[in-house]
Amino acid sequence: MPDVRAVRLRALKEAPYAFASTYEQEAAFDDAAWEQRLTSGSATFLARMDGTTIGTCTGLPPSDGAVELVAMWIDPSARGSGAATELVQAVLAWAAGQAAERLHLWVAGGNQRARHFYERTGFVLTGERQPLPSDPAVPELGMARPIRAD
Repeated sequence: MPDVRAVRLRALKEAPYAFASTYEQEAAFDDAAWEQRLTSGSATFLARMDGTTIGTCTGLPPSDGAVELVAMWIDPSARGSGAATELVQAVLAWAAGQAAERLHLWVAGGNQRARHFYERTGFVLTGERQPLPSDPAVPELGMARPIRAD
């Protein structure tokens, strides 16, 4: 649990524009809240490089045939290393085991680097749009891809 908490708080500090939550909200969580995240049926994956946690993402339990990919982040020093692709692959494998048909996510409208990464890994825009919960002035765009690339 300490690694999950530490990397999530680093992510929220480094890229506040990318997440539905804020550093202030999650820094206030007690141990029980962090434990709940890890035992709620979701799957959280960490990427490590040279013994340091450099990334994370989570798959939420399937709903209507889709697993939601959330909390995706790679430390700036490790971007372009392939760690992000490995994290998406881990969520895809987990989602396949959950009998999900597709993987869905929301990306902040101005986060072009993330959007291009997701497109390279098989995601396409769904046409869905909603305000980013942490900053309603920023739109989030829905993206999805099938679990199995046929």
